[in-house]
Amino acid sequence: MSKSIVAVIGRPNVGKSTFFNRLAGRRISIVEDTPGVTRDRIYAEVEWLNHTFSLIDTGGLEPSSSEIIPSQMRKQAQLAMEMAHVILFMVDGRAGITAQDQEIAELLRKNNRPVILVVNKVDSHQHSEYYYDFYELGLGDPIEISAEMAYGIGDLLDLVISHFPESTHSHEDQDQIKVSVIGKPNVGKSSLINKFLGEERVIVSDIAGTTRDAIDTPFSMDGQEYLLIDTAGLRKKSRINDDVEHYSVLRAIAAIERSDVCVLMIDGREGVTEQDKKVAGLSHENGKAMVILVNKWDLVEKDNKTVNQMTKDIRRELGFCQYAPILFVSVLTGQRIDRIIPAVQHVSNQHAMRIQTGVLNEVIAESTLMKQPPSDKGKRLKIFYGTQVSVKPPTFILFINDKELMHFSYQRYLENRIRENFGFEGTPVRFMLREKSGGTGA
Repeated sequence: MSKSIVAVIGRPNVGKSTFFNRLAGRRISIVEDTPGVTRDRIYAEVEWLNHTFSLIDTGGLEPSSSEIIPSQMRKQAQLAMEMAHVILFMVDGRAGITAQDQEIAELLRKNNRPVILVVNKVDSHQHSEYYYDFYELGLGDPIEISAEMAYGIGDLLDLVISHFPESTHSHEDQDQIKVSVIGKPNVGKSSLINKFLGEERVIVSDIAGTTRDAIDTPFSMDGQEYLLIDTAGLRKKSRINDDVEHYSVLRAIAAIERSDVCVLMIDGREGVTEQDKKVAGLSHENGKAMVILVNKWDLVEKDNKTVNQMTKDIRRELGFCQYAPILFVSVLTGQRIDRIIPAVQHVSNQHAMRIQTGVLNEVIAESTLMKQPPSDKGKRLKIFYGTQVSVKPPTFILFINDKELMHFSYQRYLENRIRENFGFEGTPVRFMLREKSGGTGA
């Protein structure tokens, strides 16, 4: 099941960041900001009443233009309309309606996404003095909140989840591998997708995406069905300039959420950039399988050390996804393009692999004999047993005597031993720790 996306838009200084921080920082939610993206405060995962959704802050830049609604704000509104299942349009209850509010409302009225009009900065149970004026925006009943005081947040979230689709992916073929090509703009994503779809492939049809009008394209190869998820309107001219880093990261979020496998494209001439780290971090934190493509390799001056040096650089810069296989390709010349889909198939299989409990515990027992678990103040870590509880990504529960004794370096050692024995190439592996007192049995 993919998570729904909720976008917060509005002119500057209406309290979007306060609202975002309120949800992202409180245990209303099981919330983790994604590493690599948190500096921008643009994305958080929120849970409310057993519904998990992605909250996106389209705050962006302050207007630099004298227009009523500058281009940057229009881009934000358009982005929200393209991506979100639900749009929260925030206005200031103390200031009343402004010309900018009216311009944004006009854009929102033209699209078919559910829009909730949120009147912020209402710090008492009395209506804002401008409450009835907000009906002029033509977006239904205003919902009053105070992000700062946490007033009205629960009622708003109840309304938000009432708009979510019941089952985003229930109709999809479970054997189909959903693939998104991610990476910064102009790295060759469009060209790669056209290669996939234009060379001896069985293209079933172009179908509208289930929820946000992206174009998803099914195709098959060697008997395996794939669904290519369009990360940024890649085969159509978009109204939004993808050279703005903020927007390309937001677009990647929507595609990654819905994928099984992310193909991360890096420009071989530039190496790993900050934006590559952000997008790779999104894939990793969402537990997706990954293949790294170093594109434009035909344009790189090479000697017998170039591949090894680039591989080392990638492993150093993307240290959190050491598991991802790296392919050096040229989409332009077709160099090694034929290896991409088999790599996608392989990491997808590893992503969905399940290990028998008995075999897993043999490896854990052997690992603890080879390297003694850490101890503190005379008390040593004991691992009673482990079991795999889910796939996509493979997730294990380790039953231990004391969580405080499980040092991250020992957990990494166990992960490496499990990978050595079972593979799990191309997929993150997750561990959950449970304290259990007493003996060695279940």
